[in-house]
Amino acid sequence: MGTDRIEIEAEPYAFELLPDRCALLIIDMQRDFLEPGGFGEMLGNDVSRLRRTIEPNRRLLAAWRGAGRPVMHTREGHRPDLADLPPAKKIRGRGATAIGDAGPMGRILVRGEAGHDIIPELYPVPGEPVIDKPGKGAFFATDLHAILQNRTITQLVVTGVTTEVCVNTTVREANDRGYECLVLDDCVGSYFPDFHATGLAMIKAQGGIFGWVGTSDRLIEAISKRGSTPGAERAGV
Repeated sequence: MGTDRIEIEAEPYAFELLPDRCALLIIDMQRDFLEPGGFGEMLGNDVSRLRRTIEPNRRLLAAWRGAGRPVMHTREGHRPDLADLPPAKKIRGRGATAIGDAGPMGRILVRGEAGHDIIPELYPVPGEPVIDKPGKGAFFATDLHAILQNRTITQLVVTGVTTEVCVNTTVREANDRGYECLVLDDCVGSYFPDFHATGLAMIKAQGGIFGWVGTSDRLIEAISKRGSTPGAERAGV
């Protein structure tokens, strides 16, 4: 592995990207959360606040793939038999419709249902691992850590939804496992603007207690200038 470093403008200070050891992790860009008529909208949320992240993510994903860098996706959801669904999670919110019940796009947060899947604009290509997680964090009860270790990944560029829940939880989990995380402001989103701002502030507080916060345009510019890694596309990484 090379030791090249690329300085990316970020807060609280520049992020030193190690291109050969960094992966893009796209969190929970699922149809039920982002599409009109899905579970998120059924709960009364304004999905446009999440959909604003689609185009920045699409541009970043195209550039990242073009540079031959590893991409991973996550989906929050449960086994069809709900054996991995804690009772405390199922009843939380006390709504009329719960996880596992019939929703606008199939059973809610159940693997294999249409609403559980990733939106077409950011759909994985062959060679990009999809991490199905039963909780908020991408490391809990998944093989993400093993995959990253096997690929000698030490840094993550984190995007997706929602900023204060699954993104924040994953970044905290990653930090405890020794990964450096760069979260992109324009590529993460929340149904609640105040939560989005606070979630990012918590990540970069106290000198970057959990990670760095930047923007996609700075990162795209940097990786596009550097070019691709020979053979990376063939290797599926």
